[in-house]
Amino acid sequence: MNIPDQEVLNSFVMSVFRVEDITMGETGGDFLARYRGQLTVDSIEAFDRLTLLLRPHRLMPLFRKDENGRHVIFITASLPDPKPSRMWVNIILFLLTVVSVVWTGMGYADPEQLAGATSDGQMFWLSLLHGGFPFAISLLGILLAHEFGHYLMTRRHNTAATLPYFIPFPSLLGTMGAVIVWKELPRNKRILFDVGIAGPLAGLFVAIPVVIYGLFVSKTGPIVANPGGFIEGNSIIYLLSKYLVFGKLLPAPASYGDVSPLLYWLKYFFTGLPVPTGGTDVFISPIAMAGWAGLLVTSLNLIPAGQLDGGHVMYVLFGKKLKYALPVIVAFMAILGIFWNGWWLWIALLLFFGRQSADPLDQITELDSSRRLIAYMMIVVFILVFMPVPLMSLG
Repeated sequence: MNIPDQEVLNSFVMSVFRVEDITMGETGGDFLARYRGQLTVDSIEAFDRLTLLLRPHRLMPLFRKDENGRHVIFITASLPDPKPSRMWVNIILFLLTVVSVVWTGMGYADPEQLAGATSDGQMFWLSLLHGGFPFAISLLGILLAHEFGHYLMTRRHNTAATLPYFIPFPSLLGTMGAVIVWKELPRNKRILFDVGIAGPLAGLFVAIPVVIYGLFVSKTGPIVANPGGFIEGNSIIYLLSKYLVFGKLLPAPASYGDVSPLLYWLKYFFTGLPVPTGGTDVFISPIAMAGWAGLLVTSLNLIPAGQLDGGHVMYVLFGKKLKYALPVIVAFMAILGIFWNGWWLWIALLLFFGRQSADPLDQITELDSSRRLIAYMMIVVFILVFMPVPLMSLG
């Protein structure tokens, strides 16, 4: 590390900063120097200019605010250069996920389309054609849109990140989704925000048409008790999509009894009770199932905590104050966990990872007005796609 003397370092900083006081650190410590005062140019321009001046010396700036709102610049050692990605890992995981999702989708084929099979081999190919392929293409299309929304936005902002890592898993969907990994810290909150929302918006852009088309090729029928069966949960968007296609709210109970329809739906939406056995519901096609799964994945990603997309959105809006929201979110999930035990897993994940948040290098630059408006709109999107009870047993 070619550390410049203090006079040169001071000149670098004072080219963008009005210095009020300086604290020098120790070589090998948390910082080399700390400057408090006020930026004299736009914060993004100041960060980029100072980064260029410090880069030849293997140093970098950190922009912060103190408790009094004064600007603070730390000069510290540069982070290691991002390591090259091993693309073969991404490819193998994706191929395994394709196999897992196709196999899962075969189980969602319409029994009527399989009724003519005369052998196990014919049953296999019919299941593949009517369930495996439609489900896999639809679901993987949504997940690819989501993850490449993130990835392409990192490329746009010249921030290093990995290609998506897909996670094959023999489950309801055949996968646990996918992730991209930041290979360097985002420069500022605007970049963190842009990358955070790009995934959910791109995923929804694909998922909503998939849901609507999938519902058009689905059928309605009576709900009967079935120990191995389930009813997929509702979000507001999914409920309205079914109303758009079928002209009624589904699953429709056989009777509302002595409860008003409004109170019935409020209770059912948040608890999944009572199970509407004897009523009417849509028996969703594999395509609709994939679209519903895309809405579910989006809602889970938009939970406003930690490293989730929703956590990034809330962090850039409220900063460190977001930590006070975690107990409220966990308490809300614990209540919902009474009706769907999958929320207990999410509580564990949030307690383990939810205290962490992405800290951009430049924390002085705030969201501009258009991004702030979009951030609040994303909160509305979360409300529209959130599923309080994702699955309800018919047992």
